[in-house]
Amino acid sequence: MPGAVGRAHRVGCTTVEERLGQSVRSAPGAESTVLSGSPVDVPQLLDRRFGRDEIAVVRHEVSGRLAAAGLGGDRLQGFVFAVNEVITNVVLHAGGQGRAVLWLAGGSAWCTVTDSGPGIPVRYLRRPEVPEAFEVGGRGIWLAHQLCDEVTVATGPIGTTIGLRIALPRRTSSN
Repeated sequence: MPGAVGRAHRVGCTTVEERLGQSVRSAPGAESTVLSGSPVDVPQLLDRRFGRDEIAVVRHEVSGRLAAAGLGGDRLQGFVFAVNEVITNVVLHAGGQGRAVLWLAGGSAWCTVTDSGPGIPVRYLRRPEVPEAFEVGGRGIWLAHQLCDEVTVATGPIGTTIGLRIALPRRTSSN
């Protein structure tokens, strides 16, 4: 169910945790968790660095790889849109460059987006509320929460990793 946030799963890149350990901050009541572990035993569909000029390329690569993996329709478009919003935030607010890793595991597609920016201020770590109609900005993470089955955040003074997850359609076997 889109927007549902369940128990935290381990996702992708551990850059922030490796450097900061348990000092990664999470606001009280936030839908955030420390991300740890890496999909070492899971083949990655995509692992690439990006900057301002590669946003559209990353979006198309994510879309193509997930379509080939069986995700389609509104779920595919929503997940790709969420990834796009997160990578755009990296370019605009976190130094202009980042890393996106995409893989399949446990019946889901996972994507982590990591940057080396200054971290997300604590006031922005709570699950976002619906942005005001005339508010400028502030919709990217809110949209990710609406379009993904899970959104996780690890942040600190040397960077942020945002994890996005969406369940893949169940495959039926035929005789």
